[in-house]
Amino acid sequence: MKIQDIALAALATTMLTATSAPAFAAPTTLKWAHVYEVSEPYHTCAVAASDLLAKATGDRYNIEVFPASSLGKEVDINEGLGLGTVDIIYTGQLFAGRAYGPIAIGGAPFMFRDYDHWDKFRNSELFADMAKGYEDASGNHITSMTYYGQRHVTSNVEIKTPADMKGLKIRVPNAPLYMMFPIAVEANPTPIAFAEVYLALQQGTVDAQENPLPTIQAKKFHEVQKYITLTGHISDALMTIVGGPTWGGMSAEDQAALDGVLDETAKCASDQIIAKEKELVQWFKDNGVTVNEVDRTPFREATMKLHNGPDATWDQETYDRLQAIQ
Repeated sequence: MKIQDIALAALATTMLTATSAPAFAAPTTLKWAHVYEVSEPYHTCAVAASDLLAKATGDRYNIEVFPASSLGKEVDINEGLGLGTVDIIYTGQLFAGRAYGPIAIGGAPFMFRDYDHWDKFRNSELFADMAKGYEDASGNHITSMTYYGQRHVTSNVEIKTPADMKGLKIRVPNAPLYMMFPIAVEANPTPIAFAEVYLALQQGTVDAQENPLPTIQAKKFHEVQKYITLTGHISDALMTIVGGPTWGGMSAEDQAALDGVLDETAKCASDQIIAKEKELVQWFKDNGVTVNEVDRTPFREATMKLHNGPDATWDQETYDRLQAIQ
């Protein structure tokens, strides 16, 4: 046999083997979008979730995380869930409340007595009922709740009482209920996209902003603000939501695996945020920021008057059920 014939025979054998071998199925990569920095636990824990999901699904799925508004601002990524342009997001309760009003109640100011009250709420029958209501209204599936921290005010004027906030132009996220606290203390709430807050503070477009201590550190707001006032006006949380098209396209087995991984991811980030909150007051003081502990009672009393007012997106029964959680 000529060498050309041998080569052709070998090639034919190789092609036959390749044709008859089972094709390797590449994993489906889920896009997880959020607006937070790569240094924050929300991001690092989400990145670690990819390997967990691959293991839990036998390499059928993995995750690619898109941080820092790289796939859009908060409103954009919420809309992307239904469009299928993103598969998973972190989002604030007030943004989810645009689709189903009652679920926003957890993001309202001074709605919780303390961390324990919030923690029991996220594991309550009330929250389960609201998550189902959100899914029925939006088509998207809430899997988990991550502790975001207590929100505090940073400013370039010292704040000790509600009267000190009168007329203060304070940045808030672009969701109506974030305006409840500033309105209660007669400040001027100013919605600005998260990615634009540092520049707005630096240029004096706004005088103040409000966020948890880990976020203030990660976003470096302390570089352009002299004071932190520990108002603790919102015990905030991020919801992890899977888009309807993505959730509906998964088997029950893979849905359960994703649910478990995202719950584990929420715990990963929550534990780190709790630890950071405990240490950051001193860290800010060491970095030249004046941190004021204040009597929260007058701030709370001013705000609670608005809880069931015209801006409430829940009914009295829902409010009463939340307040009754012990």
